[in-house]
Amino acid sequence: MGFKQSLKAVKAGEAKAVVIAENTPPEMRRKLEYYAKLAGIPIIVFKGTRTDMGLVIGRRHGVSVLAVIDEGSSRILEQAEEA
Repeated sequence: MGFKQSLKAVKAGEAKAVVIAENTPPEMRRKLEYYAKLAGIPIIVFKGTRTDMGLVIGRRHGVSVLAVIDEGSSRILEQAEEA
């Protein structure tokens, strides 16, 4: 979770997908999209703000970006394929 950790996971090839909030600053978004595209990692745009995304994942602060390392029993990677 977070820009730095997510970017590190993308560069290392550990991320299976990246989720970006709609209002993520453009510079951060471009950088993540660039490296994700190079690595063939899908990007999911969260339809909400950073604050909304933080609340959805149980944080009391905004979260702009998160990298999916292990999807567990979720179906998030199916959504990434659809997008």
